[in-house]
Amino acid sequence: MKLSDVLEYAVLGFLVLAVVALLFGQALGQPVLLGYVETGSMSPTMEPGDGFIAVPSVLLEDPESGDVVVFNARELHGGGLTTHRVVRWTEEGYITRGDANPFTDQESVEPPVKRSQIVAEALQINGNVVVIPQLGAVVGAVNGLATGAFDLLGDLPGFESAAEGEPSPMFLVAIGGILIALSLVFDGSGGGRKQSSHSRRRPDYYTSGVVLLLLVVIVVTPATLSMVLGSGPTELTIVSSESPNENPLVVGVGETTVIDYTLTNNGYVPIITVLESRDPGVSFGQSVFVVPGKGSKNTTLTIEAPDRTGAYDREIREQLYVPVLPQTVILGLHEVHPFLAIAAIDAVLAFATLLVSVLALGLGPIRLRSTDRNVSLVEQFRRKYL
Repeated sequence: MKLSDVLEYAVLGFLVLAVVALLFGQALGQPVLLGYVETGSMSPTMEPGDGFIAVPSVLLEDPESGDVVVFNARELHGGGLTTHRVVRWTEEGYITRGDANPFTDQESVEPPVKRSQIVAEALQINGNVVVIPQLGAVVGAVNGLATGAFDLLGDLPGFESAAEGEPSPMFLVAIGGILIALSLVFDGSGGGRKQSSHSRRRPDYYTSGVVLLLLVVIVVTPATLSMVLGSGPTELTIVSSESPNENPLVVGVGETTVIDYTLTNNGYVPIITVLESRDPGVSFGQSVFVVPGKGSKNTTLTIEAPDRTGAYDREIREQLYVPVLPQTVILGLHEVHPFLAIAAIDAVLAFATLLVSVLALGLGPIRLRSTDRNVSLVEQFRRKYL
């Protein structure tokens, strides 16, 4: 294969991976590779609908003044992901502000942003955010398709229990029927027919194994990132004091406080969320949830103050899972190690991707180049989709 062909497919692969990552990010409410702003709070840097490249915070050092971060707000707009610029750092956390706002978020209703709340940073070059104009329009179209797809799936028997990680036999039968129907459609259209043997050595044909492997990587990678990056700790600072007050986090020495805790799902896919804490004196009213798409769940945290006065940090960890396995299986694997549960979920996604891909493409050699040899693959993609 020529170097130019390798570069073409690398560019096309990146574009496809970015689109799939965007789909997963929107479905799960977690920016994966790409994000966008919905309001004008970051104008003129980013107008409503403009997108940006979201670099996961786990890959970066602590943010500095001037960095644009995506964080899980506690109070702004009712909570959820917010994209604002870091103004400065204090011992309580980061002070943030939208570029178009005359005051900081902390002068409004949002407490200082903890490092654990930051999930991504917008890529900047020479201090300027790399902006993708009107990415939100594409996301809107994707959201419309996703909403329609979930409405259709919602009509399938047993979908509600399947969304909670407990697929019923009727739901599995319905999915099997859909796959059989797809297989018949593809067979009828010639999608699964084998290529003649003389074509297998032509340079513009590729073995199905290579293509199927790429498809699996394109699907599994964003799914894994969404579960890994969406999970993480939330820090609470409790003050053990001789003079407790109305603030639920200022508690009498050796006493306990009960606070409300809300889990929010900004995506469209229900998510299994497991709450844990390794710190002493922390317990949950409920520790396992299935948070519906575009919904939330509430629980309570009971925290015991130490016997000595002072400020103490308590960490609550949220572990997210895509419910493609029965909830009992996911939780059992989680008890061993969260990565084991993620690996099992990835295996199911990989199998489903292979199954659908084989039904659609067959097992014969696959031609990736157009018969028009004067038009590059990237140019064909641009003409067809952009």
